[in-house]
Amino acid sequence: MTDVLKHRFREQIMVMFGREPKKPAVIAPEAQKIHLYKRGNRDLITEMLHARAHAVHDNKWRNRRWATLIIANLLFVVSFYFDIQLLEGALTASRFAGFHLADLNSALQVMLAHKHIITNLLIGTGTVLVLWILLGGRAYCSWVCPYHLLAEWAEKLHLYLVKKKLVTDQTIDRRLRSVFWVIFAVLAAATGYTVFEAISPTGILSRALIYGPGLALLWVLALLVFEVFFSKRAWCRYACPIGLTYGVVGIISPLRIKYKLDGCFHEGDCRKVCLVPHVLDTVIKGRAVDVEVPIGPDCTRCGLCVDTCPTGSLTFEVKGLSKLL
Repeated sequence: MTDVLKHRFREQIMVMFGREPKKPAVIAPEAQKIHLYKRGNRDLITEMLHARAHAVHDNKWRNRRWATLIIANLLFVVSFYFDIQLLEGALTASRFAGFHLADLNSALQVMLAHKHIITNLLIGTGTVLVLWILLGGRAYCSWVCPYHLLAEWAEKLHLYLVKKKLVTDQTIDRRLRSVFWVIFAVLAAATGYTVFEAISPTGILSRALIYGPGLALLWVLALLVFEVFFSKRAWCRYACPIGLTYGVVGIISPLRIKYKLDGCFHEGDCRKVCLVPHVLDTVIKGRAVDVEVPIGPDCTRCGLCVDTCPTGSLTFEVKGLSKLL
């Protein structure tokens, strides 16, 4: 990794914790040449219009992701309903074929509340940690979390209402997510109770699917209503500490989305569909620091940008290996 990319990577980590993306101070010479070529190039503009007009969005990664998310959550339901003991528990803590699995953030909350390390939780956390290091940290959010799927559908309704000028989208300071992470950790340690687990829509939905609905679903409904009429994806972007925890895991993940500058027309379609658009600031004209730039750890690896890009400038890749098809 070049010095320019190392500096960019540090910047991406700060963006994950809530700092707003900013223009890069240093750009590699090879990238500077491409930026210069693109400025005012009429042939390139013609190519851009042609590419957008003939782009085919097959939603390949989105469909794979939705199928994986639904199947993963249905496994809990089927295992419980038929008592086959394949996948026991819920997303917060479970056992798969006898192996303990524990959500990283939930395990941290429990150990802070009890003020000691619990062996089974430690084993389960280690298993999950290795799994999500390999799969890309925040991929948990878009490929497994049931609330993420509901919020994604709610966002479509929100955008329709915005288009009809019935509502406006309100943004909130993204640093709040880091603040909430600290608040929930302190509350667990101070009260001896996992406060976050009581209000986590991920845990509430997972338990409701498996064991049946309860009054806690009203809280989930309230969140979705807020996101439809006020601020899209507010919980995931501005409050949920689970996303931040898995984002930290994603810092060292080999699975990522990579951006290639030379083929990009900077039409902005990828940022329009991105669930966390701040991670794609590098695709803005003049901001790429090198000819190839890995997208930062706050990326959910949802694949929407890959499906949308008309020139294939965004691709899944395992670090050191060829891109994923």
